[in-house]
Amino acid sequence: MRIAILSPFYPYRGGIAQFSAMLYKGLKQEGHEVKAFNFKRLYPDFLFPGQTQYVDEKDQAIRIASCSVLDSINPLSYFKTVQEIKAYAPDVLIISYWMSFFVPGYAHIANRLKKECKVIVLVHNAIPHEKRFFDKPMASLLFKQTDGFIVMSDTVKHDLLSLKPDAPYLQTPHPLYTHFGDKLSREESCRQLNINPEKKNILFFGLIRDYKGLDLLIEAFSGLDNNYQLIIAGESYGSFDKYQQQINGLPDDLKVAVYNQYIPDSKIPVFFSAANVLVLPYRSATQSGVLSIAYHFDLPIIATPVGDFPQRITHAGTGIITSNISASSIQNGIEQFFSEDKEVYYYNIQKEKEALSWETFTTKLLSFLKELGLSQKD
Repeated sequence: MRIAILSPFYPYRGGIAQFSAMLYKGLKQEGHEVKAFNFKRLYPDFLFPGQTQYVDEKDQAIRIASCSVLDSINPLSYFKTVQEIKAYAPDVLIISYWMSFFVPGYAHIANRLKKECKVIVLVHNAIPHEKRFFDKPMASLLFKQTDGFIVMSDTVKHDLLSLKPDAPYLQTPHPLYTHFGDKLSREESCRQLNINPEKKNILFFGLIRDYKGLDLLIEAFSGLDNNYQLIIAGESYGSFDKYQQQINGLPDDLKVAVYNQYIPDSKIPVFFSAANVLVLPYRSATQSGVLSIAYHFDLPIIATPVGDFPQRITHAGTGIITSNISASSIQNGIEQFFSEDKEVYYYNIQKEKEALSWETFTTKLLSFLKELGLSQKD
């Protein structure tokens, strides 16, 4: 089968680019011909809230050869992208979708290509966490041009079906990120971070945005004793001042290690190897790539009851879901975790790692494409 993937790829950074690179490799390993169609410009610089959209040249990001053609704000590039994909003549086009900002280009491309090939939308978010009035109508515009959908959580499935009730879809969990290398020793990772390896290390990891609830975690941390240590690793999209004020108000013997920066792939093993537990104190969620990284490093999780966290964590037995979205319940979850025998969590994580392989994901995807009328020989 000849497959085109339209998505951010290297040199863009972040989870969407990482996911698409792993999908590309997984489909190639199954023996299919795959071509990556990339963005020439993803976000205009004035709209991007972080420091840079690109990975550092020294980083160990997955480098996929791609055709950089789509400019999100240049309609002329929409026509050029259609031409390039048509010239490749794919049997199926997979479009990575997570934000309505990209709908004008995506909808044009899908509309022009839907008679040429099957068009599948891989829906990371049907409706963004930080909602705007135009998100639903814009997503609906794209979804009308589409033959099928891939979703990775109940939340995204429900959002999709609220916009397109008759949508043919495949639901399968977010597979593991496995390209970050091996786990380090706790002593070595703590040495690299210059933190105390004797503490109970709590990790918050990823881009810092309001809906991710870092303020709730810091408030929860304020109620713990000095046997605990909080590690905050990730770039803040917006001002970090309010979090810093919370940290400044903590007792002197409560230690917080802050790394307010984009964490390159090469440094990810250090943070996950130093931690005893990952905490996801989110106010809202769909699925989380960070959870998949935690599984790769055999790290249990404490999370709030949002998105697919209850299914991915409680049902799998890989951590604790708090009773509600509050600092007090997060504190209770942390204290409960450290008071329990954790071997069951490690055992269950190993089982999840077997079930969440890219081989499983691509096998399900190829079966779904067959249901839509594409054969393995196409």
